[in-house]
Amino acid sequence: MEDMFGSDDSRTRYPTTLEPEPAQQDDGAVRKPVAPQPQPQIEPQAFGGPLILTVADVDQLIRRLGADGRTVIGPKVDGPVIGYQPIGGAADLPSGWGDEQGPGHYRLRRRDDDALFGYALAPTSWKRYVFPARSELFRARREDGALAITTIPPARPRYAFIGMRACEIAALDVQRRVFMRPEAPDPTYAANTQDMFVVAVSCGSPAATCFCVSAGTGPEASGGYDIRLTEVNSTPNSPDHYFVANAGTQAGADVLAQLACKPASDSETGAATQIVQAAATAIGQGVKLDDVHELLARNRENPRWDDVAARCLSCGNCTMSCPTCFCSDVVDENPIGDDGVVRARVWASCFGVSYSQMHGGNARTSTSSRYRQWLTHKMSTWVDQFDVSGCVGCGRCITTCPVGIDIRTELEAIRATDTATKYPESVRPQTDEGLAT
Repeated sequence: MEDMFGSDDSRTRYPTTLEPEPAQQDDGAVRKPVAPQPQPQIEPQAFGGPLILTVADVDQLIRRLGADGRTVIGPKVDGPVIGYQPIGGAADLPSGWGDEQGPGHYRLRRRDDDALFGYALAPTSWKRYVFPARSELFRARREDGALAITTIPPARPRYAFIGMRACEIAALDVQRRVFMRPEAPDPTYAANTQDMFVVAVSCGSPAATCFCVSAGTGPEASGGYDIRLTEVNSTPNSPDHYFVANAGTQAGADVLAQLACKPASDSETGAATQIVQAAATAIGQGVKLDDVHELLARNRENPRWDDVAARCLSCGNCTMSCPTCFCSDVVDENPIGDDGVVRARVWASCFGVSYSQMHGGNARTSTSSRYRQWLTHKMSTWVDQFDVSGCVGCGRCITTCPVGIDIRTELEAIRATDTATKYPESVRPQTDEGLAT
């Protein structure tokens, strides 16, 4: 069906299901983590050259997406934080606001310019829109002595996400691999993502907690978007405040064509490139990740797990704010004033004691075992499951940790004591691919 943003056939960023993966060769090779880059990557000039948008053009972009019946979600000052909320125009964006982030620390701050996207990341992610914290599965009640069950099909929202960073687009790709396996695609995730429109914004003001460069996911999106913007704003109220826009799909190109934007000059695209390069330099190579799959697999008894457990509160903030964590539980609810029962899927965390409860007891009763499970799964066994790392380097787990545990510090601490915890040849643990190294 054609609409103002092109046909559904042009929307090929995230297929409904994944193609079956080719069989792995049993050659004894050690599996390496794969950076969660959006697929497929977009070739430069594939949908026309870069264009220039003004603040007024960004306002029109938001309004046109809303007029097409989409629920437009973007960054907005929400009390003491920037959150991803429904927006109606550029006036809702956090103009002139930035953020300060560190281990266990988040503060809004006033910038000395009027940048619309001059912050690093919201402390919560877009995950709550594509994988809601609560989804009703069915309702049940007794009618005439019999049990009547009413299934609840997932809603089919048409989201437009404005301001998504490169690491957040990478997180969508990671979750797609989880929820859209061909043998069991998740209907809720499919409904929420099948017709989404993504406006990416290159990161120009990274936080101290960011490590997307190490993760290979940023600071500029290489794919997974309909439109990518890079904001250039040299001085407050500057006439040079503009956005370099690139289309990533035909749908994105169609929208830009309606805004009557002028082509970007070499100097304007050069300024945008410098902003991205400066952001990458500021982030730097914050942590070594190329060997972390094997590092964690062979350090299950590292004493660092007990050290971090002495500080960890098992609150689950890291898993709730993480854009890729997907643990859930199924609960039955009895609404007040209703004689029926609702069964719902809700977010859960591997840091909860009850999450590891099985018929024979609890598999992870200590904080150290739960933290080890989370970090090892995120950085190591996630690769075994989905052929991609579960971490995109957004740093939210660092910011939202109330005691300031830094995942980068913990990885380096384990690496520093690695030689003391290698298993002897006779007692190396078994993995799915044979003996761990």
